[in-house]
Amino acid sequence: MNRSGVPEPRIEYAPNHYICQRAVEPLVLDGRIDKSFWQAAEWTEEFVDIEGDLRPKPAKQTRVKMLWDDEYFYFGAELIEDQIWATLTERDSVIYYDNDFEIFIDPDGDTHQYYEFEINTLNTVWDLLLVKPYRDGGPPVNGWDINGLKTAVYIEGELNRPEAENRKWSVEVAIPWKILRECAAETRQPVKGEFWRVNFSRVEWQTEVKDGKYSKVLNPDTGKPYPEDNWVWSPMGIINMHYPELWGYVVFADGDGPDSFELPQDERIKWELRRLYYRERNYFEANGEFTKDANLLMGEDEWSITPVIETTRSLFQITAPSSDGTTLYCIREDGKLWKE
Repeated sequence: MNRSGVPEPRIEYAPNHYICQRAVEPLVLDGRIDKSFWQAAEWTEEFVDIEGDLRPKPAKQTRVKMLWDDEYFYFGAELIEDQIWATLTERDSVIYYDNDFEIFIDPDGDTHQYYEFEINTLNTVWDLLLVKPYRDGGPPVNGWDINGLKTAVYIEGELNRPEAENRKWSVEVAIPWKILRECAAETRQPVKGEFWRVNFSRVEWQTEVKDGKYSKVLNPDTGKPYPEDNWVWSPMGIINMHYPELWGYVVFADGDGPDSFELPQDERIKWELRRLYYRERNYFEANGEFTKDANLLMGEDEWSITPVIETTRSLFQITAPSSDGTTLYCIREDGKLWKE
């Protein structure tokens, strides 16, 4: 098991949400978002730094649209960019070594068995399945592929030409439900009114022009590139996308609703259990054992739950009633959260 600590994000729990409407026509992918297919979809909020208010607003705008139908979950992203470059051409390369756009999807919200997708301006993709977050032991399944995936990239400018008049690049992605439902509740696609946990990331490297080509800016003290910026839709409060509990809520609508979203009380109960999970893991790292004393973990903070903690030498389980008191939510040492 994992006995390492788990950094607790410095953020108030308020993930963004998005009402995802049904598509009204088939999508012919060309990477452009300015066509009739996307007119039914609203833009998300503009991306912010991954740490949220702890860091300045991104210098370049990023935003996304989403739609769905019986076959696909659709994504359209627009990335304002005056330096359009990419180098990686082989599928399942580590795409974030280039500037990229990334999609993360946790269908059932338990933080296990979730999907990651990355794409660069060459339309090279990296798709992988995460059995667990890295903090909980992983591993990523790089050999997993999205069968039936459709993607397209449109560039308003010219790729790898610094002298060009570059304005932006945009991406269209269609992911089949037949793949996504593998990790979903009841192994099915969503129905109207349900939500999935989703987030997006944009990786942006500092670059300069050398000998007529883009080159990452090197830190003279280390000889290595400066760390990349990570700009996201729903902020994480920590430089780590693999905290699925902090991703946004995508609510699936169908013409007549729903047209709004209010965070269910049970989602706040789950978040409080998650905070106790962070602290229990950190307690073990500091003390070499788990504690059954909830007060040691809860401290002076305000809580809406009265948790029960069970421990062994290497395991723990924390439970709290649902908002209606009819069932229990449970979380264990590897971060798995479920209802029983």
